[in-house]
Amino acid sequence: MRLADFLLLPIFLTSCSAPPTVSLYTDTAPDFDTLFTGKTLRFDWFHSGTATEEHASPDKVRLEGDWPGSRTHLVDDSNLGEYRFRVENTGDSDTASSLSSLLAHHTIWSRGFSSIFGEWSTTGEAKKGWRTFHESQRFPEPKGLVRLVLERRGHDGNFREIHSEYLDPESRFVDRSPITRRGEVVPIFENGDPAKKVDLLVLADGYTPAEQQKFLDDAKRLVGVMFDTEPYKTRKSDFNVRALLLPAAESGISNPRKGIWHDAPLGCSFNAFDTDRYVLTFENEKLRDAAAQAPYDALILLFNDRKYGGGGIFNLWATCAADSEPAPYVFVHEFGHSFAGLADEYYSSQVAYEDLSPKGVEPWEPNVTALLDPAKLKWKDLVAAATPLPTPWDQAGYDEIDLAYQAQRKKMIDEKASEEATEALMRETKATTGPRLAAEKFAGKTGAFEGAMYEAKGLYRPEADCIMFTRNPKSFCKVCARAIDRVISMYAE
Repeated sequence: MRLADFLLLPIFLTSCSAPPTVSLYTDTAPDFDTLFTGKTLRFDWFHSGTATEEHASPDKVRLEGDWPGSRTHLVDDSNLGEYRFRVENTGDSDTASSLSSLLAHHTIWSRGFSSIFGEWSTTGEAKKGWRTFHESQRFPEPKGLVRLVLERRGHDGNFREIHSEYLDPESRFVDRSPITRRGEVVPIFENGDPAKKVDLLVLADGYTPAEQQKFLDDAKRLVGVMFDTEPYKTRKSDFNVRALLLPAAESGISNPRKGIWHDAPLGCSFNAFDTDRYVLTFENEKLRDAAAQAPYDALILLFNDRKYGGGGIFNLWATCAADSEPAPYVFVHEFGHSFAGLADEYYSSQVAYEDLSPKGVEPWEPNVTALLDPAKLKWKDLVAAATPLPTPWDQAGYDEIDLAYQAQRKKMIDEKASEEATEALMRETKATTGPRLAAEKFAGKTGAFEGAMYEAKGLYRPEADCIMFTRNPKSFCKVCARAIDRVISMYAE
């Protein structure tokens, strides 16, 4: 008899108050064919809480298609993400053996990730009350009883369990209904077996049936820009890229600040967290059900709008406006967040976060540091002996220009200025700040330049300029490029 037969709910069992000690590694690497069926399961849950309280409650488990991820890199060793999701093997499926094996669980699959709740919990709104967000994690379907574990990173960098439960994949409560067709999947380019490539899926939002060819043209144009950018250019053969056409009833997405509302298929909208340019969707299940029509490791939601905007959350998805003048930059920048866990390196733009990186805490993001100990700088191997740490630059001169730009931009947003006027201001600022940053004494050198991740002081970025800092360059700094390359290698063989 299986352990699940004893449970009130055949899928789930509330975690013990003192969970067993867990090792992320076994004596031998997990073998995919021994442990997994080759299919994909999706665990959906509700993530609720405030700035100081956090809860996760299960929604459902859904069977999707063939597992598109790596079948060799099963346990995540990147140390990226605000959260971590783990699948633990419980041993023999016999009840008695399973119960006794609780003292010897080991991880057979894991991934780091970040979430909308994690970002929201650092905002002022989270200090005033509760919110709930629907979230998902996908993982290879196990052959036997497993324990699912959600963990959040503490200020000391260590992960601590916030929720766990047992899953019997043979339970009748696992939804095995067929995936409903909700659009058309069109290959942009394919280079091989999804299990050995990075599978990128670009989804349409706010494109009417008459604009479906426009979506394909937009997707091909912006994907082309990304694969002209290193390290994607060199690693292009390690990717498959597909587009998902989802017809919308109306053209465009919602823009609450201008009183514009649309029922877009994926629910994308400007003004997330009351930040004008930030575009998210809170309709996770709708998005996941649509994306399940194709193999994917990473998602970009391309929305049909002229207004500048987008967003990106690590191991969730990126969003980008197709028709804004800076769209090529936004497409590459936001994918840097969602795919490689790169932090924003700018520090003067309006954001809703109030406590994203507490003082004295080293950020987990690979391209930002608190420089608590220069001798242990995470990218120290890229710093030349002649480059001082911290690295001097004319921050005061740059801030004089940039802060004036931010003030003028806010005024234009409040006045509901046209996108053409806003983009003219962006071009003017770029023409001034670009040459200034390029003329810095240590321009192009890797160091530790103060000002990063929404903080003018106390946080440092690797170079004077980078795609993650301004709209000026068309390349990533060496630290960001290496971080992207590393994540590509997690998926590609």
